[in-house]
Amino acid sequence: MPSKAYSRQRYRFVIAGLILFAHFSVGINFFVVAPLFPLIIDEFGVSRATASLLIALALLVHSFFGLPGGIIAVRFGLKRMYFLGWFLMGLLVLSAVAPNFGTLLVLRLAYGIGFGAIIPATGPLLMQWFRPKEVTIMNGLDMAALSLGVALSVSVAAPLANAMDWENTLALFGGIAMAGAVAWGIFGKVEPGTRASEAGISIKEVMSVLRNRTILLLVAADALVFMQYTALTSWLPTFYHEVRSMSLTQAGFITGLLPFVGVLAVLVGGFLPLKIASKKPFFIVPGLLLGLGGLGSFLIDSNLAIYVSIILLGIGSWSYAPTLLSLPMELPGMTPEKVAVVWGTFVTVSGIGMFISPIVVGAIRDGTGTFVPGFIIWAVGAWFLFIAGIILPKSAARIEG
Repeated sequence: MPSKAYSRQRYRFVIAGLILFAHFSVGINFFVVAPLFPLIIDEFGVSRATASLLIALALLVHSFFGLPGGIIAVRFGLKRMYFLGWFLMGLLVLSAVAPNFGTLLVLRLAYGIGFGAIIPATGPLLMQWFRPKEVTIMNGLDMAALSLGVALSVSVAAPLANAMDWENTLALFGGIAMAGAVAWGIFGKVEPGTRASEAGISIKEVMSVLRNRTILLLVAADALVFMQYTALTSWLPTFYHEVRSMSLTQAGFITGLLPFVGVLAVLVGGFLPLKIASKKPFFIVPGLLLGLGGLGSFLIDSNLAIYVSIILLGIGSWSYAPTLLSLPMELPGMTPEKVAVVWGTFVTVSGIGMFISPIVVGAIRDGTGTFVPGFIIWAVGAWFLFIAGIILPKSAARIEG
């Protein structure tokens, strides 16, 4: 008979696989509607700003659930929280029979709630099953899985829509998430030996976490990066199609390079911190790359320069993520409950920002006839990651509580 410790060591690989597939499910349904915006606009006769709600409102709902979800995750139960989140994302399988834009929007809202439930629950789940160094690696792999999902959906959505209609394309990706929910319901486990305390976390402890300077810098930088990333990923396919005279397939392929590059970037970003003690370079260098790449992706007309800009933007937008997610776990006094709060805060603040940014770009395009002013707003803001890396405290302040 294998020992309990040996069995636990082996079962970590099952949990790791499920967590990775959960993030893949999030990613593959994240921006899948972006390459299909022209088809959805023609089908339902909505404006560009209205169409952007399919991404923006989902992110807003996910943001509202983020911080509360982080607080209640350990009380409701991580296994149940994970299943519920995955199931809600899987409801996108019903896109094939959505009769109107409103129904499609409701399904995207369910996805947003599921997204908001899974991410905060992942932090304490990782702390239960993996050692600190393994958590850093898992964070890199998780973000790589999410990025791979985004890349696949953005790249193949338009060709699939040509072959099987855009409604069935959305349903196909939703079905992948529903399959994951079933798999978690069968194989998902919470490690009982390190379960979070039943008392949860007090409001005083929540506030002490959110007042920490390091946490505040990380939250602000992450939000501004993803505001640019969401604005560009949502509208670059349409921008390249309308302004650069590219086909929808080509425009989707170029934009899809962002998360494809991100897959490699987050893997490198997950392993390099094991060799380099200082955290600053993992914010300064990505901040510089995404700042330059973001501006170049829409200001430069040369196809070669666009590809270079997209690659720089992809590297910068993803490579910092493993350090961002792991650093709060390494701060003094952190517990699974507090990590859930921090990750929930990332979800809430970034989600609100990602709700705003594509709507602003779409509205400015409708009002002025050009995407450029809207793109510039978020491209400038994303430089804060570079600034945050410079002013990040050398030794993080202690979190009391």
